[in-house]
Amino acid sequence: MKTTAVVLERPEHLALACLDLEPAGADDLVVDLEWSGISTGTERLLWTGRMPQFPGMGYPLVPGYESVGRVVAAGEGAGFAVGQRVFVPGARCFGPVRGLFGGAASRLVVPGARVFGLADSLGQGAVLMALAATAYHAVSGGGRRNPIVPPELIVGHGVLGRLLARLTVIGGYPVPTVWELDATRAQGAMGYPVLRPQDDPRRDYRAIYDVSGDSKILDTLMQRLAPGGEIVLAGFYSEPLTFAFAPAFMREAQIRAAAEWKRPDMLAVKQIVESGLLPLDDLITHHADAGQAPAAYRTAFGDSACLKMVLDWRSCQ
Repeated sequence: MKTTAVVLERPEHLALACLDLEPAGADDLVVDLEWSGISTGTERLLWTGRMPQFPGMGYPLVPGYESVGRVVAAGEGAGFAVGQRVFVPGARCFGPVRGLFGGAASRLVVPGARVFGLADSLGQGAVLMALAATAYHAVSGGGRRNPIVPPELIVGHGVLGRLLARLTVIGGYPVPTVWELDATRAQGAMGYPVLRPQDDPRRDYRAIYDVSGDSKILDTLMQRLAPGGEIVLAGFYSEPLTFAFAPAFMREAQIRAAAEWKRPDMLAVKQIVESGLLPLDDLITHHADAGQAPAAYRTAFGDSACLKMVLDWRSCQ
């Protein structure tokens, strides 16, 4: 089998390529994609070459971890039926071409244990399931035993910031405040205020969730933290984070790095989304045919009005 895939050959050099797919085994699915999303966080770091080194990192690679498609073949042990719509958080099926994260292709071979079934009522908005699970994992603490304080301040009103705010509101917690500097991105709030930092006088937040990705922001956030408060790092940071010790010492501040979502987070979010409590479709602002992927990636990374770019793969089948 072959597939048409987005391939980052090296930083800032992206193209569509025809790749050979590894054979499907008894526990695997073959999925024809309908849509995939472009991440302006981790994929931007792959694009610029600023992604921190970790096992498996290198070029060429197929990016993408926000993919939705239909099962076209299923092994006996895969656990899904042909025709079922599924969410695929990436794949590694391209032979010598790395899958980081391997979801931006017209056809994928992926273990059935890795994907999640979706209701047919969910459309392209389902590409945001991974980001929704990331937000849920951050706000739930990943199942820690210690009580979790939901965000009182969220820094950044991109997709992840909006999902954090929405989950907080629908969870019945006090309405959070969101900081956003970009006037365009400040729009679109659903039941919570969005302010510029300079317009917010409060300095006693018990829980500040940062999704800005700004590695130099900790000193600013320390000044807004209540004694014993917590700063949750829910973004992705390419540079070392530093902070002045004295303000953190005076507040006895806590810092928590939110990890990657886990399967229970995805299952919990899936139930919330399929119930209609957490809307996703309105967070998609841009669309492109997969054949226009190089231009679409540049728009996703260069246009601040682009919250989420979705590639449509249906014409590539």
